[in-house]
Amino acid sequence: MMKTRRLNRTLFGDAMTFVVLGVLGAFMILPFVYAILQSFKPLEEIFLFPPRFFVRRPTLDNYYQLFRLTNSLWVPFSRYVMNSVFVTLFGTTLHVIFASMAAFPLAKFRFPGRTLIFYLVTLALLFTPEVTAIPQYIIMARLGMINTYWALLLPPIAMPLGLFLMRQFMLTVPDSLVDAAVIDGAAKFRIYWRIIMPAVKPAWLTLVIFSFQGLWNREGLAFIYDESLKMLPSALRQIGTAGIGRAGVGAAAAVILLVPPLITFLIVQSNVMETMTHSGIKS
Repeated sequence: MMKTRRLNRTLFGDAMTFVVLGVLGAFMILPFVYAILQSFKPLEEIFLFPPRFFVRRPTLDNYYQLFRLTNSLWVPFSRYVMNSVFVTLFGTTLHVIFASMAAFPLAKFRFPGRTLIFYLVTLALLFTPEVTAIPQYIIMARLGMINTYWALLLPPIAMPLGLFLMRQFMLTVPDSLVDAAVIDGAAKFRIYWRIIMPAVKPAWLTLVIFSFQGLWNREGLAFIYDESLKMLPSALRQIGTAGIGRAGVGAAAAVILLVPPLITFLIVQSNVMETMTHSGIKS
């Protein structure tokens, strides 16, 4: 009888795994470290040639100058912050709700055209925002939504990536749970909210990361012309790109914009790997 071969972990294998993962982790975090160090460099070190990675004379002048410039804006800086917070939180919530509600019947019910609809969603993943920019503008203009919050909210709510992820993950939920709930007399919305959504929590938390990052960094200058409706990235970009003398201010602004998405990711990052593992599984 052939003996079953066992895979034993060795000290050398564990050490090599640790080294490889450490190198990959350091490579991935390098851009974040560089952005932070760049924001503490004085102007003469930013334009130093050859470029230097580390800063020799760290300074907070870039941040002081950034806050001084924000206080002299025509529109209060708090207005830009509130616009970004409102659009990001409201848009992320709506995107998760609509994507999950649309994915539920595609994953758990049989009806004519279900496969065709999913193929259209998959096809929509191929189009970049640059391709759909002109059609989106025409639709928004005809609906009278130019220069309103809806122009910033509606396109991200309908992004196909969220629907695709939610549908693929819902396929992993056993149909027996849905059948048992139907036998007990539960309505469809109750099944969706009480059974499906808790079961696919890693999926919609991952969707929160993607949606939050996309909306927080969204400028929406193609749809918004009123200065009081513009987003925080638009205001910081105008401040940081007003000349080479504000290169340090631009670096400080980039770090400030980096903080909220990074915090959101650290809170829910443990669910990302599980979602990516299940997103390609089909029943």
